[in-house]
Amino acid sequence: MQFGAAIWPFQWYPPYDDAIRRVARLGFSNVELIAWDAGALDEYYIPQRVAALKRLLADEGLSLSEFVSTPAGAGSLDPRRRAEAVEYFKRVVDTAAALGATMVNSVVSTPFDLSFPVLLELPETQEVTVDLPRGLDWTNGYQAYVETLQQCCALCDDAGLRYALETHPHRWATTALSMLRLIEDVGSPVLGANLDPSHLFPCGDLPQVAVYQLGTKVYHTHFSDNDGQTNAHWRPGKGKIDWSATLQALQDIGYDGVISIELEDVPGRASKGNPVAGEAFDHENLETMRYLSALAGTLGIDVS
Repeated sequence: MQFGAAIWPFQWYPPYDDAIRRVARLGFSNVELIAWDAGALDEYYIPQRVAALKRLLADEGLSLSEFVSTPAGAGSLDPRRRAEAVEYFKRVVDTAAALGATMVNSVVSTPFDLSFPVLLELPETQEVTVDLPRGLDWTNGYQAYVETLQQCCALCDDAGLRYALETHPHRWATTALSMLRLIEDVGSPVLGANLDPSHLFPCGDLPQVAVYQLGTKVYHTHFSDNDGQTNAHWRPGKGKIDWSATLQALQDIGYDGVISIELEDVPGRASKGNPVAGEAFDHENLETMRYLSALAGTLGIDVS
């Protein structure tokens, strides 16, 4: 296994050149790049810059473990929005291939594009709910999403890429078993899971069990910790996730991919309101690698 880092907690918006150099200086072997929306594809990931990014990654000794973008509207009932999502996703796939990625990552879509409660913002003593329009056909809605994913997977297949979907709370797939169902219903050999314990844990999954359930469909990972109540992204070792058991499970299923660190709720991290991470964020990442390396060492697992 190898350590990697998500770029956005280092720098939320492009340009990402300085953040890439920072990731390399900290000792990571891999990095993920992201396109938040069509604007990023239009204005940042243009051919000249894609070529420059490839050179920079090579110069810094970094591999691009996956290119990240979620097509808005993929979970909609409106066929026009779903068609637009597929068209957008084709651009994502083309960009990923041009960058030299072997994998694309998206978050599983929200049913019907509804606005569900945000776990990090839940009140302690008030009702938590969502406004559901009457007459929603959940069976047809799910099937429409499956068909949209089939088109997205075909695009990945044509480009020689794998597609790693990531569960989140309140999505068409929230747990390992619901992700397996989605993978089976889509029926594409390129579709698998981006294992993110900090999203699975508050949805009732023990991450090590989720690893065994997903098996060889674990294509990539995001590592961060939380208390099992919200999907916060703390430094591993600061929450309740059993990382030793999770690493052991990954070894048992034969996973030899990237352990990508995604610390979105730690001191100094970048965000929409703080676009560049502060110095404290470097410490959080170094401590994460130290902690996980020590655990892996006790299990006889090499993480480089």
